[in-house]
Amino acid sequence: MSVKSAQRVLNIFEILADHPGGLSIKEISEALDIPQSSTYHLLNTLTKAGYLNRDELKKYRLGAKLIHIGTCAMESLDIYDAGVPHLRHLMQQVDETVFMAVLSDDELVYVAKIDSNRSIRTTAHPGAKRPLYCTGLGKAFLTFLPEPKRKRILDRIEFKKMTHKTITDRQSLEKQLQSFKKRGYSIDDEESEEGLYCLAAPIFGRDEQVIAAISVAGPRERVYARRKDIVRDLKSTAYQISKDMGYRIL
Repeated sequence: MSVKSAQRVLNIFEILADHPGGLSIKEISEALDIPQSSTYHLLNTLTKAGYLNRDELKKYRLGAKLIHIGTCAMESLDIYDAGVPHLRHLMQQVDETVFMAVLSDDELVYVAKIDSNRSIRTTAHPGAKRPLYCTGLGKAFLTFLPEPKRKRILDRIEFKKMTHKTITDRQSLEKQLQSFKKRGYSIDDEESEEGLYCLAAPIFGRDEQVIAAISVAGPRERVYARRKDIVRDLKSTAYQISKDMGYRIL
């Protein structure tokens, strides 16, 4: 069953995509057969949220916020297609669960999970969102993002204790990120979920910017004991995916 208001929002996006010069409230109302009063409230809400723009002639166009969402969607699709074959191979190498995530605003979003034959207890799954400061994948982004973007994100983070090991102050987190940058990978040592140890590495695109991250996760004792071998395979896989996405080391 569809939700009428949600369907109307989608219809507005679609019709404005076909009219880059913009449309007035009346034109949108008539084209979609929606009462003008309802159209006004929808357009006003979307404009305030940044999804639409309204010009001097009172015509509405798609807003800049949709560019970010569209870019994330495109990158997610591209990175998924490029990454999954490599992730399956990595899972076979390490025999642990493997994840891939992209950045969405101030959170990470899981886009792939390749399960191993060995069970792992975690709430992470494709489509789920997690904080950046307490996850291996999230810290991979924070480690390798350009400084201005990292600072903007850190300025907005609200630290909450997820487990007894969660880092909840910015100074300690930034010190940890400096260490991760030297290593080329990040660690989540039971900071997001009790008993879970995670090693993560960044994926770079053709513009040399981090566009995704991959991780190997499992019970702490099991993964920690094999961390050197896992890191080797993890970093090699991350580099292969980065190459497929157009990244080249000069």
